[in-house]
Amino acid sequence: MALYDYVGALRRGRKQYQASVAKGEYPYLPVLDDVLSYTDIVSEVNLGIMDIPLEKIVGTKTEGRTNAFANNFMPLLSEKSEFGAKWAYLYDHQIQEGIHDPIVVYEFMNQYYVQEGNKRVSVLKYVDAFSIAASVIRLIPRRTDDLNNRLYYEFLDFYQVSYNCDIWFSKEGSYDRLIKAMNKNPGEQWNEEERLVFKSAYDRFSKAFHAFGGDDYDMTCSDAFLIYVELFGYPTVKDRVERQMKRDLVKIKDELLLASRGNKIALLEQPEEVEDMAESGPMKIINWLLPVQIIDPQMLKIAFIHAKTAETSSWTYGHELGRMHLEQAFEGTMKTMAFFHADSDEETADALEEALAAGCNMIFTTASTMINQSVKTAIDHPEVKIFNCSVNMSYSSICTYYGRMYESKFLMGALAASMSKDDKLGYIANYPIYGTIANINAFALGAKMINPYAKVHLEWSRVKERDAHAELEKEGITFISGDDMITPSMPTREYGLHQKLPDGTLKNLATPICHWGKFYERLVNITCHGASDRKELKGKQAINYWWGMSADVIDVICSNNLPHGTQRLLNFLKNSIRAGSFQPFVGIIYSQDGKTRCEEDESLTPEEITTMNWLAENVVGRIPDFEELTEEARSLVRLQGQTIYENTDMEEQVREDSGIG
Repeated sequence: MALYDYVGALRRGRKQYQASVAKGEYPYLPVLDDVLSYTDIVSEVNLGIMDIPLEKIVGTKTEGRTNAFANNFMPLLSEKSEFGAKWAYLYDHQIQEGIHDPIVVYEFMNQYYVQEGNKRVSVLKYVDAFSIAASVIRLIPRRTDDLNNRLYYEFLDFYQVSYNCDIWFSKEGSYDRLIKAMNKNPGEQWNEEERLVFKSAYDRFSKAFHAFGGDDYDMTCSDAFLIYVELFGYPTVKDRVERQMKRDLVKIKDELLLASRGNKIALLEQPEEVEDMAESGPMKIINWLLPVQIIDPQMLKIAFIHAKTAETSSWTYGHELGRMHLEQAFEGTMKTMAFFHADSDEETADALEEALAAGCNMIFTTASTMINQSVKTAIDHPEVKIFNCSVNMSYSSICTYYGRMYESKFLMGALAASMSKDDKLGYIANYPIYGTIANINAFALGAKMINPYAKVHLEWSRVKERDAHAELEKEGITFISGDDMITPSMPTREYGLHQKLPDGTLKNLATPICHWGKFYERLVNITCHGASDRKELKGKQAINYWWGMSADVIDVICSNNLPHGTQRLLNFLKNSIRAGSFQPFVGIIYSQDGKTRCEEDESLTPEEITTMNWLAENVVGRIPDFEELTEEARSLVRLQGQTIYENTDMEEQVREDSGIG
């Protein structure tokens, strides 16, 4: 029996050998000593006896027997050899009693190389065993800027608290995201029970993932596990059995596909790209959206879920105005409902459940903090169309939408520079998140176009122990861009672009607006004509409706008292942007550090605009350190995962505090 199985293993080994040679790959086991010949090892750590996954055992420590195995650990020597006889003996031992003697391995970059026990590994891999006991010595390389090296050091930090060697991610920040998803703090030690429960859950998921066909995805099993935990919640995941996990993986297949393909986001800048289903253009969206399903608006019952109330939040107030516009636009043909105070995951989940129980089949969640719960609901209820108001978020189960507010901010900057008698302008921003930086830079570029010497003094309203208005007053700045809209419960005239007069009074000059009503009306029309029923698109690209002045959803309202020439200038710029003949981020643009961010005769791409983490050269100020932000601001920054702090000196600080990827 053992000899028969050795021949089977030999057949696998020779097949793998031939396939590797055909691909130009090294056909034998990798040798760690060869790898270490050009690697600087700074430390050796004896980890003792531990259970390690067989899939992570990839080679041998020394050259020795390497030619006896193909690179999948299957044998290459004849069944009549002494090697074949020893392998067959070990196979019989495994079948009758099980192999229990630990092997000796070296761990390098979270992969294992066998010093003693190659044949035991070969036998256990042949019988599809999951793990093996091993005495492990860890070899730690010197820190470098190489991606794999950075990932390994993140793994080491994770190991210090979890003692888990199974997890290996392909993207930076993922370990911290996992810790956050488990409701743990960075650096918090796990107790023995927590380690055992986690390992057991991950082992079950790993088996389910491989059975599901996860090996065909361009991602590690751990990458998929992180998505699974973030969508279903760790308290649920740790109690799932393997059978349930397989069913869950089928549900989130599209999200896994999207992640494995790089989380591509299709930014639809014009409603016509969907409404007309134009066959031309880089998206070729017609191929994905057809056939369409026509929906009668009378069939729609639409829920709006807000984090705050219209009385306490200008953001919610704007979206509520949009909901009211929608009811007027489709008077008598549809119903809408509003839910408030969904300011946490639990409250959002409750509001979504209430909306579903009320029979809502279309839901708008109006805060980016609600996106995870929105995706969870969409996965469980694919018959319901869910939209989340956010930008640069990549999910396949829902659509996202956002306005190109930077276009209006450009006009505001041009207006401020044309009205001011000196070179100092003020800008008060709220949260340092995607979209906000583009708004700041657009304002600065608009001002510079009118006055090449204009400087925009930047302050933040969500920084602790700092009064933004007071700081600008110290500089003698009188033209200031503040919040875009008032909050009904706290009325003030310090919104939009305003001027502080010598007598202390304010003069309002202009304010940018997003016509959420028109935005929602178009989204409903798109849904009714079937263009949001994008089954063929799922798993390929995330869709973000990113509309601006050309879609008539972004505008600037100006005072009637503006000088006639200034009003003409603004109208000219507005019409040029609307027609597509002018864009704010075109031509040479420099950042504060002197780097060229855009070349002459070129324009920034939508992706470059939505992910800006730099300030234009004529901005005086900086992006605040993460620790300087209020807790409300931190929570929003944490949500974004890949943040504006990425690839800056503040990135490590954000991770240490919040677990951002």
